[in-house]
Amino acid sequence: MMTNPANRVTQGQFSFLPELSDEQIMLQIKWAIDHGWALSVEYTDDPHPRNTYWEMYGMPMFDLKDPAGIMGEINQCRATFPNYYIRVMAFGSDRGTESPTMSFMVNRPPNEPGFRLQRQEVDGRSIRYSITPYATDQPEGERYP
Repeated sequence: MMTNPANRVTQGQFSFLPELSDEQIMLQIKWAIDHGWALSVEYTDDPHPRNTYWEMYGMPMFDLKDPAGIMGEINQCRATFPNYYIRVMAFGSDRGTESPTMSFMVNRPPNEPGFRLQRQEVDGRSIRYSITPYATDQPEGERYP
């Protein structure tokens, strides 16, 4: 059984579910705020699984307690980067340091080209695999029309 029939990039929570509506996003934001977590909005055009450092949109929102304010930041980011991946990150300080506790996507480009699997035979008949996003065939800023 294929668990990702649309072949979408899957990162963060809820990746295998249908897209979250703005109302569902607001509920997740409220849940994070109720737990005392700081939130930030990030974007990228290279969603490689090892690309954990996305660009921040604005500053982290440590003291914002209204989900509508964070939703406004998400909508501004969507308007600025409509063809990029956008995610919300929540950070908790219960371990004595700001640690990521929640992450989910709130925007995707209309066309997700996916990844190319590269196979390389190395010493001792070992096989090494790596993945490369098709999107990176184009220069940054031109990856999604």
